[in-house]
Amino acid sequence: MKYYPVFLNVKNQNCLVAGGGRVGTRKAATLVRSGAQVTVVSQKMCEDLEKLPRVLLKKRAFHPRDLDGMFLVFAATNDAEQNRQILEHARAAKVLCNSADAPEAGDFILPAVSTRGDLICAVSTCGASPALARKIRQDLDRTYGPEYATFLVLMKAIRKRLLATGHDPDGHKKVFRQVMEKNVPALIADQDITAIDTILFDLLGSGFSFQDLTSQEG
Repeated sequence: MKYYPVFLNVKNQNCLVAGGGRVGTRKAATLVRSGAQVTVVSQKMCEDLEKLPRVLLKKRAFHPRDLDGMFLVFAATNDAEQNRQILEHARAAKVLCNSADAPEAGDFILPAVSTRGDLICAVSTCGASPALARKIRQDLDRTYGPEYATFLVLMKAIRKRLLATGHDPDGHKKVFRQVMEKNVPALIADQDITAIDTILFDLLGSGFSFQDLTSQEG
């Protein structure tokens, strides 16, 4: 296996994007959505980048000191040589670095991602075929629709409620398996709340309604 798959918790972590074009903007936007403290350094900033919330913009050329205190960095300028130099500086500073124009040269690559609320499906071909990764991601988008985001809200609420009444790993595992077998996401897509409440009552008893559980988590 060429890469070690992992989901990074970047919440409140200092992250740097070197480059203010479209690529840098995409990197910064994803970091912001993940809760990171984002700094962008670039002599030019595109309009969409300047609209991003909670991003510190430094309109100047990259300097190695920009890496001080950073958790990770994206080298996303439109200059391949500059990206290479940023990567070298990052390695010297022991900061994880992704090089936008030469991902295989960096410390990590980014997968194609399908997101439905807390459901995150990441696909990588290790650089062999980005087109295939995109195709699989599109397949995932079609297979797992927005109803899965709501389904995970429901499952999280059920888990929290069950844990509050006592930890029974085997019993809880059985309940979750039974909920999965009822194909609740399809009922959510059809907005058949009555059917969902019937399933919850049959499996969990009173006190577990779709509206109550999902509103508490929301």
